[in-house]
Amino acid sequence: MPQGPAGVGPAGGRGAASEPPLLPGPRQGDAAAPAKTPTLPTLPPPRDPRSGDATGYALGGVAVPPMPESELPVRRPESPPTEARFEPPAAAPPVPAAPPVPAAAPAPAGPAAARPEVSHLGDRAPTYAPEPGALPPADPAALDALTPDTVLEGARYGTYTLRAASLRGDSARYRGEARRDFLLTARFGSGDEALVLVVLAGGDRAAPGAAEAAAELCRTVAGAVGRSQERLAEDIRAGRRDALRSGLQRLTDRGYGRLRARAAELGLAETAYTAGLRGLLLPVDPQCRTRVCFGAGAGGLFRLRSGAWQDLEPDAQAEDTEGGFRFRASVARSGDTLLLCSGGLAEPMREEAALPAELAARWAEQEPPGLAAFLADTQLRLKGYADDRTAAAVWEA
Repeated sequence: MPQGPAGVGPAGGRGAASEPPLLPGPRQGDAAAPAKTPTLPTLPPPRDPRSGDATGYALGGVAVPPMPESELPVRRPESPPTEARFEPPAAAPPVPAAPPVPAAAPAPAGPAAARPEVSHLGDRAPTYAPEPGALPPADPAALDALTPDTVLEGARYGTYTLRAASLRGDSARYRGEARRDFLLTARFGSGDEALVLVVLAGGDRAAPGAAEAAAELCRTVAGAVGRSQERLAEDIRAGRRDALRSGLQRLTDRGYGRLRARAAELGLAETAYTAGLRGLLLPVDPQCRTRVCFGAGAGGLFRLRSGAWQDLEPDAQAEDTEGGFRFRASVARSGDTLLLCSGGLAEPMREEAALPAELAARWAEQEPPGLAAFLADTQLRLKGYADDRTAAAVWEA
């Protein structure tokens, strides 16, 4: 049976998109066209997703062995049909002229515009890949102890907007280790008498009990704050700073006391089963703009005012070795942004000028970022800083 031109499929179908336009085949009675042997197009070899390109691990400088050749799938193109037949298409009805398309509106400026994409800050890329790699191992008998890679939280009350995030560091993502930082947000009470609590903790990533200690410390402190919510709310509204300091220090000491007792039960050193703590109390009452911060150990408290950052714990690094209690109660000003963070974010905030400068530029708008944008801001990467990061920020209207 005579064949049509190469690339013509059955019932008017087509072969490869690169073939020339189709022509009618020979009519019956005409001399048969010489048969052509179909050729298979050559496809590029399948791409190894671990190769060193824009999405590979090698972008972060990590040498990952390539996938063995036997594991790579083999792609084989379909053979073209041996017989071809062409049927001319039916005449298409005339298409009416389309109405003129109005000019597109200009791209929005300000907060609605696309946020800048920054893979990392500084002149060198971090060692590890920017996205999560291996998952941590799971125990089928303790699935409730699994910790997600990232948690996000947010709220808006009265004159302030709250954003909070906790995420695994680049090192833990690469090694398949669980997040050791812990974040807890809660509202105690109802109406204007209620209090919003944000408490976060971060442990040493080299310590075996750091993750459990951080979680236990946050839950212990949050439980004590919840039971004392009425008195704490009254002291905040009345401006009783001394009462607030002594009360919060007492419950913080109680939380660390429980960690020491638990470390003894587990046979661990106290330095292995501990974590740095930061807490923030926010009244729901819109008439009360007092913000109370407290904590101990590694971490940081910063304030963005008039486009400039202020370190509200300039001696925090010296006091970390002593475990000193820190307390601050102040009246918020319109336009302020308060940033509370674990040691994984506090260190680059103090040591790398590029990070606070970038955050100041991103948070210069009056409208606070959404949850996704805040997460992107929190995980701005710098070489040499691969620990977990936990942060809570409050924007004052």
